[in-house]
Amino acid sequence: MITVEGKNVFTEFSELVSPEHTALVVIDMQHDFISPLGLFGPMGIDLTMYEESVPRLKVLLSAARRSGVLVIHLQNTALADRMSDSPAQIRFNLRMHGSARGDAEALRYTVPGTPGHEFTPDFAPLPGELVVQKYRSSGFWGTNLDLLLRSNGIQTVIVSGCTTEGCVESTARDAMFNDYYVVIAEDGVASDDRVQHDASMLLMRHRFDIAAVDDIDETWKAHDVAGDTRE
Repeated sequence: MITVEGKNVFTEFSELVSPEHTALVVIDMQHDFISPLGLFGPMGIDLTMYEESVPRLKVLLSAARRSGVLVIHLQNTALADRMSDSPAQIRFNLRMHGSARGDAEALRYTVPGTPGHEFTPDFAPLPGELVVQKYRSSGFWGTNLDLLLRSNGIQTVIVSGCTTEGCVESTARDAMFNDYYVVIAEDGVASDDRVQHDASMLLMRHRFDIAAVDDIDETWKAHDVAGDTRE
């Protein structure tokens, strides 16, 4: 830690991700996005990176639960009949998925009551874990995420899930703008477009702390041991 103009600033990684003030935010691990039986898989969208990242993210989620880190699941949500979609949001949808949908209308996905809206079994929230439904890319926009983080004394947000260049980066930027330290779980985020994933990671490396799942896990384990020793 250093002090700048009377303000204490975390500089060590162990300080940044200390369990008592860190939350793991798991973004949009839902059937429509990452499951072969969801909406995107049957359209021919490449889910390879999700398949690669899921085992790593499972490790991170388990580690967070073991170490008492606050876990918050973000759940992308789009109301039926496009009641939550403005014209600008529909235009955004059309541009984002143009190559996959062809001449079809703007895609409909993660509608409540459909299987695609549900979390995949590996990422089903445990009783007591927080779930925040979001209607835009950022988990902060129009949600109670900031209130939940501040109510629980959170200073650092570890961002994980999908999609790297979309909801992950949007949530990470808004976390920073809301004055949280931000850590990106490097091997716990993924995209259906590896080029966009790489471009997003290039940008985020210059703005946020980036850490591998194993490094986060080992830091939490060390904290657990230190806690046991104090007891």
